[in-house]
Amino acid sequence: MIEIKTPEFPESIADGEVAAWHVAVGEPVKRDTVLVDIETDKVVIEVVAPEDGKLTKIIKAQGETVLAEEVLGEFEAGEVGEERETTQVQATATDRTNRGPESESASSVEPVASPAARKLAMENKIDVTRVQGTGKGDRVTKEDVVKAVAAAERQTTEAPRQSPAPSADVPITGDRIERRVPMTRLRASIARRLVEAQQTAAMLTTFNEVDMGAIIDLRTQYRDAFEKAHNGTRLGFMSFFVRASIEALKRFPGVNASIDGSDIVYHGYQDIGVAVGSPRGLVVPVIREADSLTLAEIEDQVRDFGIKARDGKLSIDDMTGGTFTISNGGVFGSLLSTPILNPPQTGILGMHKIQDRPMAVDGEVRIRPMMYLALSYDHRLIDGQEAVRFLVTIKDFLEEPARILLDI
Repeated sequence: MIEIKTPEFPESIADGEVAAWHVAVGEPVKRDTVLVDIETDKVVIEVVAPEDGKLTKIIKAQGETVLAEEVLGEFEAGEVGEERETTQVQATATDRTNRGPESESASSVEPVASPAARKLAMENKIDVTRVQGTGKGDRVTKEDVVKAVAAAERQTTEAPRQSPAPSADVPITGDRIERRVPMTRLRASIARRLVEAQQTAAMLTTFNEVDMGAIIDLRTQYRDAFEKAHNGTRLGFMSFFVRASIEALKRFPGVNASIDGSDIVYHGYQDIGVAVGSPRGLVVPVIREADSLTLAEIEDQVRDFGIKARDGKLSIDDMTGGTFTISNGGVFGSLLSTPILNPPQTGILGMHKIQDRPMAVDGEVRIRPMMYLALSYDHRLIDGQEAVRFLVTIKDFLEEPARILLDI
């Protein structure tokens, strides 16, 4: 008998919550099969089977709070080949009996679903066996479940309109539908940190606008050559903003600093956090030593972070630290916003939608691709003039990318 325990948490995480059990008691599993998900304030940690065998007891049920090294359940090691096959055959026979002959042609084995998909389906009371998988080998992905949830909500809102009108002698008792679900630990942690940032920092936001014409022309001219030279990596806008931010941070080290109690901590490196939206909430993975990376390497990391965030695979290390953050609301169509600081950082840059606008250029009115930039900063450490000059520096680097190469 083997005890299944909660993994050791990093210092910044005190406890976790049992998000979902993926294996039933008595079900045979192979080694490294995911048994249970533990959701923390930052990430979801998967606990896997230590050997071939079966789960014999669940000690911590879904929703319970657990500490590091706490026993979650008991596991019995052993061969699972024939036992698993017998179990599946029995389950298939039982399933066919329960469903009747009309379901005989349907698949009798529950489709494979990712842990993130199972958790999302469980939270929204979606039967994962009824979700059409689009992943490799018909695997049900989180996106498939998201679509199923949206479809279910549409059916809920459309049902009252499609139902026949009640007769005159039947009282109308239409109720407005509400759905209450518990807030996930990550969402609760995000809410707590955002409120903390507004309550503890003297946060102000300064704005400017940048003509994106030079970068758009550069991408248009070198897009194909860049992708060919870097094994399919696409040249996006984020890498330019990261590079421009790095050069500006070197010139204004206060924006790259943090406040620790009554001390100011100046960082001699630039670890850039990139805010990424995920089905579980906003997460901020960090590009380490961004100053030493090429544009292609930055684009690769940003793309990988996006994939990991979508699949719920970001680790604690991916999101620990960071000296400055960039948030791109423009991908969702945002024209202007005031980003909230990511404590203990003292600055965050907000990117927005590129919008063609009439601008005065050399005494003439021209249509230019413009983007509003927003810099939120902690006024306890950064003065207004320093924040404005920092944002103007980023603007200058973006409007003339050659400045980055020439270091001017």
